[in-house]
Amino acid sequence: MEVEWLILADSAQVVGNKLYLLGGGWDRLQVNAGFPVSHHCAIALAIRVPWNETNRKHTVQVEIISEAGETEEPKPLATVQGQFEVGRPAGIPQGQDQRFQLAFETNLALERAGVYVIVARIEGQEVKRTQFTAAPGPGASTRR
Repeated sequence: MEVEWLILADSAQVVGNKLYLLGGGWDRLQVNAGFPVSHHCAIALAIRVPWNETNRKHTVQVEIISEAGETEEPKPLATVQGQFEVGRPAGIPQGQDQRFQLAFETNLALERAGVYVIVARIEGQEVKRTQFTAAPGPGASTRR
């Protein structure tokens, strides 16, 4: 299976297997109020499910992790996990892949400026990752 996209957005939802995004595709967050900060965001992903993997349950996990500092380990900020099963609609050509989409919203507690990583796993195996940078805006305090 392949993750076709893993997108950060201000808001996202999937309705009728259509993805609706507001403020999607960002990879930099400017924090003007200083750190630590709580930031509302959304993550959307699409999984391409091969024909022979349809009509079976699969596990998916998306985790948001802070980058490791010089003296600390990476820290999970949010984890979403669950199961999905994609069926074969009537009349679909034999061998055709199916797309499964997922979107969720969360509040991230960002303790400091830096790089944060979003990792998608299927059946426990990492299949896609992306990242974003949280950076102080003009005049923002960067104290910890």
